[in-house]
Amino acid sequence: MIVIGVMGGGNADAKSLEESRQLGRLIAQRGWVLLNGGRNAGVMEASAQGAKEAGGLTVGVLPDDHADRASRFIDIPILTGMGSARNAVNILSSRFVVACSGGLGTLSEVALALKFNRPVVLLGFEPGPLVEANAGKNLLFRARTPQEAVEKISSILAGL
Repeated sequence: MIVIGVMGGGNADAKSLEESRQLGRLIAQRGWVLLNGGRNAGVMEASAQGAKEAGGLTVGVLPDDHADRASRFIDIPILTGMGSARNAVNILSSRFVVACSGGLGTLSEVALALKFNRPVVLLGFEPGPLVEANAGKNLLFRARTPQEAVEKISSILAGL
């Protein structure tokens, strides 16, 4: 089972939301599991919705100890009560990470992914020169579209 972490902000513009929804759909169509922050907002809601529309399995790692803010598109909510510390669970549970539009939480997830040698595909997220300078070889990639992001993950998998 291949788990793809889709990380991104709770607030996103219409373009980012549509890209996230399309990304979720493409992940599900490949038979991969979509994992995200689980909330009913932004990139999390949109990517889970896309995956569910395509018949995929979704996992949400929530910062809370209750499911009040969980997306209705999440099949398996994991309640952590850990706040932002749950970002480590998101990353360690993902084989690959796609970083979509987001803020500091997304930045922390990108940094953790690189620290734990998880490949990261940037889709509408720029982590800055410090992160890029410290990214290990073959860990940080860019994609212009959701399709390109999924193709990049597929090509990495094919090379393993």
